[in-house]
Amino acid sequence: MAGVVSYGAYIPKYRIDRKLVYKAMGWLNPATYMPGEKAVANYDEDSLTMAVAAGTDCVTGIDRSGINAVFFATATPPFAERQNAEIIATALDAPSEIRTADFTDSLKAGTTAMLSAVDAVKAGSAKNVLVCAADYRTGKAGSSQEEIFGDGAAAILIGQDDGIARFEGSFSVSYDFVDHWRSSGEHFDRQWEDRFIRDEGYTKFIVEALAGLAKACSIDSNKIDRVVYPCLYGGDFKKIARVLGLTESQVVEPLLGRVGYTGTADPMMHLVIALEHAKPGDRIAVVGYGAGADAMLFEVTGMIEKIRAGRRGISKHLKTRKDLNSYEKMVAFRNLLPTEKGIRGETVAFTAMSELWRSRKQVLGLYGSLCKSCGTPQYPAQHVCVNPDCGAVDQMEPYRFSDRVGTLFTYTGDNLAYSPNPPAIYGIVDFEGGGRYWFDVTDVDLEELKVEMPVEMSFRRKYVDEKFGMHGYFWKAVPAMG
Repeated sequence: MAGVVSYGAYIPKYRIDRKLVYKAMGWLNPATYMPGEKAVANYDEDSLTMAVAAGTDCVTGIDRSGINAVFFATATPPFAERQNAEIIATALDAPSEIRTADFTDSLKAGTTAMLSAVDAVKAGSAKNVLVCAADYRTGKAGSSQEEIFGDGAAAILIGQDDGIARFEGSFSVSYDFVDHWRSSGEHFDRQWEDRFIRDEGYTKFIVEALAGLAKACSIDSNKIDRVVYPCLYGGDFKKIARVLGLTESQVVEPLLGRVGYTGTADPMMHLVIALEHAKPGDRIAVVGYGAGADAMLFEVTGMIEKIRAGRRGISKHLKTRKDLNSYEKMVAFRNLLPTEKGIRGETVAFTAMSELWRSRKQVLGLYGSLCKSCGTPQYPAQHVCVNPDCGAVDQMEPYRFSDRVGTLFTYTGDNLAYSPNPPAIYGIVDFEGGGRYWFDVTDVDLEELKVEMPVEMSFRRKYVDEKFGMHGYFWKAVPAMG
């Protein structure tokens, strides 16, 4: 047996009105106009950091030591040769005695990773597999992709028990259908002619996968309560539903107008939407599209209500938003617009791999120490207790700060240091339960900050060393949600 044990999602806080994008570049191709807004990752976010955020939401209140595998699905991995899934596992404080794997090169990699997780659980080689999917795709200026693509992530925990949604079956088709592609080393997505993609891709592969799923599971389409499938074209999205005999209430509407098309993460993000509104007994079908299609069927159990209350999912992230009122800032965030960094901003300190290895739990997992003598939490990890009334030596145990909330003790805005979103903001954070450290503060403007403002930790990209191809990650403080 196998099923969904928990779910999580993440949508970047920044949203840009597509009118701003069109106003800046619409003169190049007037046919690209698309209504609504899309989610834009901050300058210190990428597919990996978003996956950590979704994974954190997914494992809230769950014993992380029970995770046996972490799979990461993305078409935009930061590293081509350094396992991204292992960085996520370390940041989420999963045990080292696990299996990690990256699934990439196809937009259906998310559903393929989910199927691999189900297979591992059913085979008994793993009890709990965390699947994270995220994409950080970029379109050329003036292209339809620039307006359509949005950033986001989702995470699904697959376990041995039925959990909140029992796995009922699957059906897959695989074709070397070239609609979108990007060669090694290329930054921008390329695509073939839209009509060809609609007629030969979406409307055939998704229909074939869902029809095959219905046959494999011996179920009529009208018995499926919610159906999730991606499609970039509104008319063809409805056409697929008509061909399959699906009613409007059965189909989960896409997030194109509020978030954009999130690539690998898209099917899983919409599965989260379906789970957020599901009731026991509902059957949910989810399809991943890209080089064919994967289709899966789940039946919701009575456990759904217990897990729902502690999740942010899609609904809470949709409500937590901040307008990005500058097209130029959006492209600067993605390093597409060369900006003046100053002499100090051009220099990035070399990453000492040996020290990163020794301090990996401290850097990636935000682990400090807890004094066993007096109970004082402290970061970084210490040998001598910082409590002046204690001073115990080597009486420490590991202590995780990443899931602790805190308050700003003090903060400052620095207009001299380089930041893609100036000013650079730093703050001293007092953690709930004890502990204090200084962090970069992000996803907020300086004038919005105040002393004792509640904050939480967010895994972010600290720097990019382009010369040596190294992405450095650490935790930053962001305003606490809710």
